[in-house]
Amino acid sequence: MPSPSEAPPQPPNGGYGWVCTLCVALINANTWGLNSSYGVFLAHYLSNDTFPGATYLEYAFVGGLSISCAMLVSPLATLSIRYYGSHVTLSIGIVLETTSLMAASFADERQIWQLFLSQGVCFGFGMGFLFVASVGIPPQWFTTKRSLANGISSSGSGFGGLVYSLAAGAMIRTIGLAWCFRVLAILCFTVNTVCTILIRDRNKIIGSRHLLDLKLFKRPEFLLFNGYGFFSMLGYIVLIFSLADYANRIGLTASQASVISAILNLGQGLGRPPIGYFSDSIGRITMAGLTTSLCALFAFVIWIFAKSYGVLILYALVGGTVAGTFWATAAPVAVEVVGLRDLPAALNLEWLVIVLPCTFSQPIALQIASSTGGYLGTQLFVAVMYMAAALCLLLLRRWKVDQLNEIARRENYHSNGISMAESELEANGDIARPAGRKSQWKELWKWRKI
Repeated sequence: MPSPSEAPPQPPNGGYGWVCTLCVALINANTWGLNSSYGVFLAHYLSNDTFPGATYLEYAFVGGLSISCAMLVSPLATLSIRYYGSHVTLSIGIVLETTSLMAASFADERQIWQLFLSQGVCFGFGMGFLFVASVGIPPQWFTTKRSLANGISSSGSGFGGLVYSLAAGAMIRTIGLAWCFRVLAILCFTVNTVCTILIRDRNKIIGSRHLLDLKLFKRPEFLLFNGYGFFSMLGYIVLIFSLADYANRIGLTASQASVISAILNLGQGLGRPPIGYFSDSIGRITMAGLTTSLCALFAFVIWIFAKSYGVLILYALVGGTVAGTFWATAAPVAVEVVGLRDLPAALNLEWLVIVLPCTFSQPIALQIASSTGGYLGTQLFVAVMYMAAALCLLLLRRWKVDQLNEIARRENYHSNGISMAESELEANGDIARPAGRKSQWKELWKWRKI
């Protein structure tokens, strides 16, 4: 492990890193992707009154609970990585996720709390262990292709959501709800186990700090990164859980609503790799800001006016390509903010920050829709949240421009022609970091790779 004064060695920028990227994509497909198919289960619960007496809000809470529990368990998963390694942490996640699906298959239809504990809490904990242990691995293997690799790995959740949405609906109709859960348990166990065997991290090589370093909160630039995630999740969670319900509200059938959800997931799967690819070309913070702005724009100009099946499909596909920008850019942008060594600590603090929006965004959306008698308020809420996230990235870009200018000055490089190895950049980053907090706005609008 390198000493604190030494710069970490350069990542190989490929090689076995592509195998690890594929493994992380498959893990995402069998965690976040499977969780995205909850809308299919929700439609089944509501149409068949599976748990008599349960309300729509209670059912909706199960989906949000799984995401918030995944984020909430991140400190424990972080400690597990630190003391036992990534493979043990991934294995714990596999056991919890498999157990949750098997337990859900035996849930008593008279006891909705059993669904909370199985499909909600236990599944969320398993998803959290798998996610925290895997999300930081692709960035460790790449430099110039880091965002592309992260985009490919995060696209697994979109394609997984598409496949599992269609597969779960077909299995529920043919073999029943209980056996659907059991088949899903077997599939997830098998795929995640194979991926865990193949995956390799570089934590010891780069000297990763798997700690909850609260000192990061003293950095204004890190708070802007937190704001980016917080506001993005307020918009994203509402979008993925509300779009099918909106389809029903405008008179579409349940089958058409399920197709809308599947198309949204398809859009996410198709959109995330290009986001990563162009992030490496034009800059990670810049690309995140542009695509997050598009999320707000599409909600304003397409979703609000989507009153037919065709237009809503268009929005689901086009809006889906950028809706999950945060998940495709979180790790690469975090590296730009805190450096590669502090990436695990920064991400785990970020997961805690987004627990609140993941938990309460959907209830907020439902309350807005019910109190106004329509979806316009909810649509505006989504658009404004994405706008706020884009503003955080704009301010973050302002800081990064001046940090790089200071590094260039110290290294006797011209600020528009800087070409510095990542190890050098990180070694000088702490020195130049305060300079990024004293920037001039005119520097923000100079086009450069940030």
